[in-house]
Amino acid sequence: MEFADRLGPLRSNVFADMDQAKARARALGRELIDLSLGSSDLPAQPHVLEAIAQSLSDPQTHGYLLFHGTRPFREAAATWYQQKFGIAVDPETEVLPLIGSQEGTAHLPLAILNPGDFALLLDPGYPSHAGGVYLASGQIYAMPLLAENNFLPVFAEIPTPVLAQAKMMVLSYPHNPTTAIAPLSFFQDAVAFCQQHNLVLVHDFPYVDLIFPTPHTLHPTSPSSLAPSILQADPDKTVSIEFFTLSKSYNMGGFRVGYAIGNRELIRALRQVKAAIDFNQYRGILNGAIAALTGPQDGVQASVEIFRQRRDTFVNALHRIGWQVPWPEATMYVWARLPEPWVKDSIKFCVQLVEATGVAVSPGAGFGKSGEGYVRFALVHNPAILETAVERIHQFLETNR
Repeated sequence: MEFADRLGPLRSNVFADMDQAKARARALGRELIDLSLGSSDLPAQPHVLEAIAQSLSDPQTHGYLLFHGTRPFREAAATWYQQKFGIAVDPETEVLPLIGSQEGTAHLPLAILNPGDFALLLDPGYPSHAGGVYLASGQIYAMPLLAENNFLPVFAEIPTPVLAQAKMMVLSYPHNPTTAIAPLSFFQDAVAFCQQHNLVLVHDFPYVDLIFPTPHTLHPTSPSSLAPSILQADPDKTVSIEFFTLSKSYNMGGFRVGYAIGNRELIRALRQVKAAIDFNQYRGILNGAIAALTGPQDGVQASVEIFRQRRDTFVNALHRIGWQVPWPEATMYVWARLPEPWVKDSIKFCVQLVEATGVAVSPGAGFGKSGEGYVRFALVHNPAILETAVERIHQFLETNR
């Protein structure tokens, strides 16, 4: 049996290798503390669950849901966006429901790229960004994200021959895995660059609300200005499309609800791809999403405060054991440069750590070449468990000095 060549780049999966390492740790009797997956352990809000529960007994919600039936959700998304960023949005032509933002980042390349076209991606970056390009038979140019550049790409370093074949650029700030934030001035430069080179500008935006200034910031900036939308830099939506998910802000990862918002031609093209692949979610889940977007937002702020407390606990604990990691201002992660002797082998560090201690973390190499030498910790446990994880990490580091 022969399979398509496009499956080749998808076969190597560092995270699948880590799952095997976690299985071996369990077999050895280790009590697992899994800090490798960015899946919130916090619950969705009661008013969201109630909206879904009430939908279950309504037989009108049980059938297929086509695009026009999603109008109430699209209106809620447009209103949420207008209130948050002050950008006018047409819910009919500039919003598209998605089964999580990952559906958008994986499927949009099918609408943009011809075989051999380049996509400009962040390195390190979220794996589905690359997966979608491979499925579209495109080529990837990895834009390195380096600490000395505040983990922002340098557009001037992109080779001219690559730009001549490039059709799209994918950004994502606040950034997974580096936790970097990007100022509005950077997005303005990105929009101008993409307009100049006729590129579609894609912004994956799941961590819009998970913003918390560091405890040492003398003059903290408001969260909304720390996490600008790409459309604030492109208010006429000339080249840009943005993906938002309810997975992080509203703790609804398993419900798979997101949306695309932006340039109407891009929305229409993505809608064409989506129509060939799937229908929409169950209407009751979208009713829950509407309740999340239009209802009380105190649950969002409570979640942000929980992750801020976890960040403070975890970073302070790492500092106490001598691992001087930076203070992240966003996301639910800590991005840490590895100590010797693992500075060039993040996979080896993560495999050895979980098998010896039961603490599972994500190797930086799994996010791209420029992620090598780092690990990502996901703050998806309460502070007491995070303290225990750091104690185990300390014992591991002391044993392997």
